[in-house]
Amino acid sequence: MPDALDVLQTRRSIAAIALGGPGPSAQEIETLLTIASRVPDHGKLVPWRFIVFEGEARHAAGDIIAGIFRSDHPEATAEQIEYERGRLARAPLVVAVVSRAAPHVKIPEWEQILSAGAAAMNLVIAAHALGFAANWTTQWFAYDRRVLDALGLEPHERIAGFVHIGRPMRPAEERPRPPLSEIVTKYCR
Repeated sequence: MPDALDVLQTRRSIAAIALGGPGPSAQEIETLLTIASRVPDHGKLVPWRFIVFEGEARHAAGDIIAGIFRSDHPEATAEQIEYERGRLARAPLVVAVVSRAAPHVKIPEWEQILSAGAAAMNLVIAAHALGFAANWTTQWFAYDRRVLDALGLEPHERIAGFVHIGRPMRPAEERPRPPLSEIVTKYCR
């Protein structure tokens, strides 16, 4: 297994459409989700959960997305509807990271939301460490309550991201990163 700093320095996002199979095995999925759940969690609230989409489940969820898209866009072409149907079928594995943030007497919701984001990022990094590539997206359907309800989310739950995981079909491209001089300040009194 690569060392931790190498994993962090070499991780790159690969478009979901460029992720092929084979996807992670059942044991690898368990490892990915175990690592994803090892994040800061003030108050041990577990303010997130995961929904795993693999195999035909990706297509069943895509049918839901396509149906809602079609109802909102009756003028949509067959190609557009098929594009929407394929939203969760581009990679062999998709994991929805669901934020369960809720009001709490001691723990701010903001901290709970950040914990869900940390879970998504741990999942992305774990995928890279296991030799896969990942892409963390949301897209319109992550914010559509009808889709969320159909996928089994509770009324207070939201999608922090859909993490697409597979084998990279092309090398990852480097993108410009901001120079530290532009994003770092030192506090001085």
